[in-house]
Amino acid sequence: MDFSSRLLENAVNEVSRLPGIGKRTALRLVLHLLKQPKENTGYLSEALLHLRNDVKSCEKCHNISDTVLCDICNSPKRNPEIVCVVEDIRDVMAIESTLQFKGLYHVLGGKISPIEGIGPQNLEIESLVNKVSNGEIKELIFALSSTMEGDTTNFYIYKQIEQFDITTSTIARGISVGDELEYADEVTLGRSIVNRIPFENSLKA
Repeated sequence: MDFSSRLLENAVNEVSRLPGIGKRTALRLVLHLLKQPKENTGYLSEALLHLRNDVKSCEKCHNISDTVLCDICNSPKRNPEIVCVVEDIRDVMAIESTLQFKGLYHVLGGKISPIEGIGPQNLEIESLVNKVSNGEIKELIFALSSTMEGDTTNFYIYKQIEQFDITTSTIARGISVGDELEYADEVTLGRSIVNRIPFENSLKA
């Protein structure tokens, strides 16, 4: 792809680093920004800089937050004894959109994947086990995607906490095997949360 401007080429190269964005799409986006008033581009760059510099990780659930504790963990309307274990913020957003879950979350930050070099030590598993051991949680809901990595992560956590007096459950398999949680429709995902099953039952399936 030949560029008439080194500045244009640099901008396209940076935008194309984003996941799912190829060079042609990046060029279209950059040219769109060039057609906009300068202040619009300034708003975008300012928002991205504030995001990168000021965003925090909730000290309790590891969700992305503007403050030390996220709005969900701070809410008196949530049940702190029921915790839903998810991979990342996209899953929190997907479950919240169903309006069916009133507990708290624990964001792992990924799934165990030896192929990608991601082990238990790379995830927020230790802090979850600490919560369970402290007696803070009565029920733990596994809501990772139904992939090999998701099932492996669920089982690893289950083995770490099985000695404690806690109920473990998993979302019902209304979600197709191999599907990521964020792509499930709200009705199916909501029913999967409400009709969750004991985790031990999922091991026998």
